Amino acid sequence: MTFWMALILGAVQGVAEFLPISSSGHLSLLQYFFGMEEPDALYNILLHFATLIAVCVVYWRDILDMIMEFFRGIAALISHDAPRGNPPEGRQLVLLIILATLPLFLILPIEGLVEDLGANPVFVSVMLLVTGCVLFLSDKYGGGRKNVRTATVKDVLLVGVAQGMATIPGLSRSGTTISAGMALGFERNFAVRFSFLLSLPAVLGATLLKVVKVMGAGEIDTALLPMYLAGMAVAGVVGYFSISLVKLLASKGKFGMFAYYCWIAGAAALAGSLLLPILAPAA
Repeated sequence: MTFWMALILGAVQGVAEFLPISSSGHLSLLQYFFGMEEPDALYNILLHFATLIAVCVVYWRDILDMIMEFFRGIAALISHDAPRGNPPEGRQLVLLIILATLPLFLILPIEGLVEDLGANPVFVSVMLLVTGCVLFLSDKYGGGRKNVRTATVKDVLLVGVAQGMATIPGLSRSGTTISAGMALGFERNFAVRFSFLLSLPAVLGATLLKVVKVMGAGEIDTALLPMYLAGMAVAGVVGYFSISLVKLLASKGKFGMFAYYCWIAGAAALAGSLLLPILAPAA
């Protein structure tokens, strides 16, 4: 991998990780049509960590409040000093995110099978078309007034199920979870905020598992770290602005604009994946 390729992959990660266009689906299709190599294991981990930092920068106040309320909640349980009335907002948000993360554990036994679906370009293309439909409907029927105080356990569990389904290549995690939140009556800004905060434990957990795997395999080449760090910087900066764009469009009720891109990309990829095997022998 060249230095410029590292920067390009960083930019692609920053865009596709947060815009509702499926980073896994795009990577699969780029590999199939253009022979683009997947980043090596360590660089892939670092890129995801860079986008994790981007979420932390955008939502640092929420995250700091959640961390403080988490430990305050533990202290309250130990001292049997439960707060009267509703718990603080940060503490309630922690509980909602924990509940919404639980459905991901149902995916672990079939994780390998789900990843294998990414090798089928027809399947990935169809899932991009499905993502477009989900995004389009989110503007038509989504949006409400529910927030961290009024969202129910059922609501957040269903958003968590949507996140689990979005592990399928071609389905956008951010697009699916934000759309699910809107469909359940979440206020648009809260749907975006909850979706990105919900990504933190999922991405962090997956990153830690991959770090252990990479270190155990001895796949670390320290000579490549300067190139990797440059790519991480690009991924983080691009990711920051991508989150800001999603927040802006969702607040204006224009989140579904991304549907048209997904439809065009999905249709083009589907046509190419069906025609390429036919035309290849003739070439």
